[in-house]
Amino acid sequence: MSDEILINVTPPETRVAVVENGVLQELIIERTRKRGLVGNIYKGRVCRVLPGMQAAFVDIGLDRAAFLHISDINIRDAEQFGCDNIEQLLHEDQEVVVQVTKDPLGTKGARLTTELSIPSRYQVYMPFSSTNGVSQRIECEDERERLKSCMEAFQQEFQTGGFIARTAAECVEERVLRSDMAFLLKLWHSISERIQSAEVKTLAHKDLPLTVRTLRDLYREEIEKIRVDSRETYQRLIRFAEEFVPEITPLIELYTGERPVFDIYGIEDEIQKALARKVPLKSGGRLVFDQTEAMTTVDVNTGAYVGGKSLEETIFKTNLEAARAIARQLRLRNLGGIIIIDFIDMQDPEHKRKVLQALEKHLQKDHAKTSISEVSALGLVEMTRKRTRESLEHILCEPCGACGGRGVLKTPETTCFEIFREIIREAKQYNLQYMLVLASNEVVEMLLDEEADNLAELERFLGVRIRFRAEAQYNQEQFDVVLL
Repeated sequence: MSDEILINVTPPETRVAVVENGVLQELIIERTRKRGLVGNIYKGRVCRVLPGMQAAFVDIGLDRAAFLHISDINIRDAEQFGCDNIEQLLHEDQEVVVQVTKDPLGTKGARLTTELSIPSRYQVYMPFSSTNGVSQRIECEDERERLKSCMEAFQQEFQTGGFIARTAAECVEERVLRSDMAFLLKLWHSISERIQSAEVKTLAHKDLPLTVRTLRDLYREEIEKIRVDSRETYQRLIRFAEEFVPEITPLIELYTGERPVFDIYGIEDEIQKALARKVPLKSGGRLVFDQTEAMTTVDVNTGAYVGGKSLEETIFKTNLEAARAIARQLRLRNLGGIIIIDFIDMQDPEHKRKVLQALEKHLQKDHAKTSISEVSALGLVEMTRKRTRESLEHILCEPCGACGGRGVLKTPETTCFEIFREIIREAKQYNLQYMLVLASNEVVEMLLDEEADNLAELERFLGVRIRFRAEAQYNQEQFDVVLL
């Protein structure tokens, strides 16, 4: 089966699905009212310098100030002042041109850099840099040298900044590469003029919308079709492709079927599965994902799988299958930051090595940068995955209003005992004859059934009559004791 990109466009949101061999591997969602900021360039104002953290907060006109660390400040700026101290580089109320590298996540503001970069199909232009580079995914040394020579020749001829050759530049003709660099140079001159005239704390350059970025960033040779279900978007993609990437124009198709394009490929079902905490494995084992603000943990369990010749063989095969599933889930859920994988303990060092190799192999198609540690004595693998936007869960979900995001609720029994304590507390403060307890149906039923004896004893002890009323809108943690 072929690899395809599906683009579903509606007025409030755009969704892009990358399907490899018929299986959803990656999903990107951009909502009109919450467009990502990565790649946007702002003229900001320093609002606070933090010497202890060697960082600064910059007001770029958003709800929260953005974060700029000294390591993200243009190297030439630091060399110009001959220092590596944030206080000598920045001061409060200073105007600074910055680019967003990470969207605001949770309670954290956006992450910034002053090392601006302008991407195109084949290269990334860095106007304030003097060095050139080549994507690590291009492994052929001869090809790497060819690309470097091409970029250096253009750089010297036009006295430009630095370039980085993207993976898509591999084996591309020099004339195409030079045309791409000329386009980037022209684009930068236009952006530079807007920066000069822009007001402080305003946007100077906005990155392309998701649909167009899809052609720029997600296309690769294995992709055989790019299907889009919006005629307007289809025409825009055709125009963009004809001008900048003509070789992929024939691959862009307008989907006009009666059923939604995501339904045809089963994408909607896969999205629901990607929001579940537990992921079943074909062998009968399962993965358990727990996402917190600090990190994500993945627990591998054998479940009902007993197919190996021995326990060690069963564990090994489960871990191998889990490695493939974990790599897919990380891309699909867009989980980033620190990730701890608790593989089932393996005794054989060779098995540990093969499981780690399998994980690395399956992560090769992931466009996000990853770094993996060795398997520890406890079977734990610590890895990091670069995070530039919110995870799928954070985009589509919100903390449970009933449990406050804890993921659990107190049992009806626990709530019953809390109600008893609250009744005693109130009875000691006030001279009452009656009380009314408002609670969920589950709690009221338990009070009048399993806890009836305890309730009767409490009434005799306090000399108070207690009435109950079930409230449909209450969850099993909520209750009120009303004094009558």
